[in-house]
Amino acid sequence: MRVSLLALLLAAPALAQDGLDRLTTREDLRGFEPVGRVDLAEGGFCTGALIAPDLVLTAGHCVLRDDGTPVPAETITFRAGLAEGVALAEFAILRTVVDPGFTARDPAPAAELALDVALLELATPIPTGLISPFSVALPGTGDEVSVVSYATGRETALSWQPLCHALERQGALIVFDCDVDHGSSGAPVLDRSHYRAKIVSIISSGGVMQGRRVAIGMELPSRVAALKAELRAGRATSVAASGPERKAGKRITPGSGKDGTGARFVTP
Repeated sequence: MRVSLLALLLAAPALAQDGLDRLTTREDLRGFEPVGRVDLAEGGFCTGALIAPDLVLTAGHCVLRDDGTPVPAETITFRAGLAEGVALAEFAILRTVVDPGFTARDPAPAAELALDVALLELATPIPTGLISPFSVALPGTGDEVSVVSYATGRETALSWQPLCHALERQGALIVFDCDVDHGSSGAPVLDRSHYRAKIVSIISSGGVMQGRRVAIGMELPSRVAALKAELRAGRATSVAASGPERKAGKRITPGSGKDGTGARFVTP
C-alpha cells in the first residue's frame, strides 16, 4: 500500500498553486484565529486548530515521541493566533489522545497515516467570544482547498496558501499539492466554499516529488468522533501532572519556538 501511494504522488498531474501569504496583523488573521502553534517543551512545534472551546486538533505524531511513548501533556502549549511574538491566547494542555493503533513509526505505513490525528484538551476553555472554533467536515466534491500553517523558516507567523488541490484519494488518505514543511504537521486543510471555512483534513506528512511540494492528509469526521469518545470515557494518551503550573489561559507575549520537530517530511 505504501508503494501505491507513492505511485499516486509521482503520477499526479501538476496544478497551479497560489503562493504563501504571511499573516502578521490581526486584520490578516481575521477568520484564522482558531489556528495556532503547538509548542513542545522537549523541542519543536506543530500546527493545530481549535475545533471546540477546549479542543485542539493536530497530528498524532506531534504528541508521540519517536519510540511511541507520549509527550507529557504538561509540556505542550497551544498558542492561538501567534504572529510575530504575540498570541491571542496561550493555553496549557490537560490531556492528549491519539488512536491506540497509531505508533508514530517513521516511515509510517499508509494505513497508519489515516490514524495520524490527535486531540489536545485545554486546561481552560477558550471563550468563543475571543475565538470561534472551526467545524470538521468531510471533503467536498471539488479539489480546491486552502492551508494555513507554521513551518521551519516561517515559524513566527502563520502562512496561508489560498489555493492548492486534492490530487488523489486512496481510502481515507488524501494527497494534496500544498506547500508544507517541518512544523506544518497538524495544519488544517480548509474548504472555504462555505460561509465559514471548515476543516476537511489535516497535514500528516509531506515532501518534494518531481520538484513540487506535496502533502498527505486524511478524512477526519470518524477519527475525531472516536477520539472525542475516548476522552469522554476517561481514556487519554497523556494526562498533565497536577500542580501550580496549571494556570488559566491568558493573553501573552511568547518568544519564538524552535525549528526542530518530529514531523515526517522527506525528499524522496
